[in-house]
Amino acid sequence: MAAAPAQMSELVRSTGVRQVRLVCGIILFAYVVSHFLNHALGNISVDAMEIGVTYHMAFWQFLPVAILFYTAALTHMGLGVYALYQRRQFRWKTIEPLQLVLGLSIPVLVMAHVIGVRLGQTLYGHQKHYPQELYLFFVGSNRIWTMTILLIIAWVHGCIGIYFWLRLKPFFARAAPYLLAAAVLIPTLALLGVYQGGRSIVVEADDGEWRTHNFTSRQVGTVAEADTLERITGAVTLGYLGLLGLALAARGLRALRERRGGMIALSYGNGKTVRVPKGLSVLEASLRHNVPHASVCGGRARCSTCRIRIIGDHAALPEPSQREAFVLARVGTADPSIRLACQLRPECDLSFFQLFAPHTHAAAGQATTPARIGQERYLVSLFVDMRGSTQLAEKRLPFDTVFIVNRFLGAVSQAVIENGGQPNQFVGDGMLALFGLSADAQTACRQALKAASSIATHIDELNELLSHDLRQPIRFGIGIHGGEVIIGDIGYRDHIVFTALGDAVNVAARLQDMTKTLACEAIVSEEVRRTAGLAGDALPQQQVAIRGRDEPMAVSVVADARGLAALVERGERVAA
Repeated sequence: MAAAPAQMSELVRSTGVRQVRLVCGIILFAYVVSHFLNHALGNISVDAMEIGVTYHMAFWQFLPVAILFYTAALTHMGLGVYALYQRRQFRWKTIEPLQLVLGLSIPVLVMAHVIGVRLGQTLYGHQKHYPQELYLFFVGSNRIWTMTILLIIAWVHGCIGIYFWLRLKPFFARAAPYLLAAAVLIPTLALLGVYQGGRSIVVEADDGEWRTHNFTSRQVGTVAEADTLERITGAVTLGYLGLLGLALAARGLRALRERRGGMIALSYGNGKTVRVPKGLSVLEASLRHNVPHASVCGGRARCSTCRIRIIGDHAALPEPSQREAFVLARVGTADPSIRLACQLRPECDLSFFQLFAPHTHAAAGQATTPARIGQERYLVSLFVDMRGSTQLAEKRLPFDTVFIVNRFLGAVSQAVIENGGQPNQFVGDGMLALFGLSADAQTACRQALKAASSIATHIDELNELLSHDLRQPIRFGIGIHGGEVIIGDIGYRDHIVFTALGDAVNVAARLQDMTKTLACEAIVSEEVRRTAGLAGDALPQQQVAIRGRDEPMAVSVVADARGLAALVERGERVAA
């Protein structure tokens, strides 16, 4: 129970305007999907559409759901207008201004339909359903083209939003083909359903009795009621267009005020300096002047790749926003000189350098393999290091030393691969292995523990094989920790490698180094032990101080790593 307030506080700190807009957009997209699937029933019959809409309305008009839906709709629309005012640069990518334009056009297109159906039902008790709407679309007017454009725009806008939300998720690459299939099939079936339903209504509309039965005043209202609803539609539409006009006017006034407020100089630490009006974020300034700047999430404060380090005094800078502070804390950055370029809006001259170099093409323009953009995800990092390699090198020829170190790294890599991990970095006689690239958190933790056990077994075999040439057996130390890291291609030009960055990786390296002072073979963090499902008393525990962390960290000290596999198997049997 004590963790609940902390989790709530964490949720509040992580929530910004973009997160609210995303949640509202997901609610609206769920409604659109439900509506499209209902339209698709027209491929069966209009009666099937009528049956489907009964369930559709029963859910979405249920009072708590209706309140949530209309609140989300108004909030999403308002934040869209705010985004029009707030966004200074529209050159992130073509798809982003497209999404904004499509989103802002939806209220204009949908206003008449919402007021005619929903407000007509509320004010006058109209019972207008598919037969009446399809008749108006295909027989009574040319509104079918307006509705078709609306359906396409709403769907494309929603899909772009879903893409921006999911593209950094670890499962997106695997799910993308299925999501694409759904993105194509659902609107296609919906439009075909509307067309087939409309064809049926056109045929039935020739029957006077059908029109008499389906066009009573209770269903479609009177002429006076229709005029009233039309006037309301016109007034609301003009109000919305006026709101957009105000947002554009406010942009102009802001630009005028910023020009009068003076210019500031941003120095990039590499000799490049640009002058921009006060109020622009550092990332917006980079985009305005075509200065390459890393930003995986497009300036949404969903990643930290646009981080910069301020050179000199940073006391005059604005305080980090709630969202910026959350992101910086998430990546373990407590240094006040490190800021997010997409969130920092300096009011005075500023010097800085980028912490993540953006990928740029070589001058020669040679084709290279496209870089994998960063992803934030849960991984388990296993650091292993060979003990005594310096003394080993002192008494051997260089090639002999390299041979033994390579055999050691080969044995370690084999153990990692056998247990589902991926050898990632080789640093001298040490190695970083990653677990969880294609597995869930619990599986990754169990794989890492089994890999540590296998490493010990493989090194025993190597010691036996080289016993005639070793004065003392090869020893090793292992550190294992799991957590959120950023993975992606890091480097420059032809020297780019796929690796992981983050606090979890650093902690694993420090736990490995700590095995020397604690005289053990492995140290496992409490996070990995708990996630793997091992019992609390399965391993001896203690608190250790980790450099760079204020609080001590609970770890399990493993004197003999060979027994870890048996502990994991026992935990799996208990869980089963």
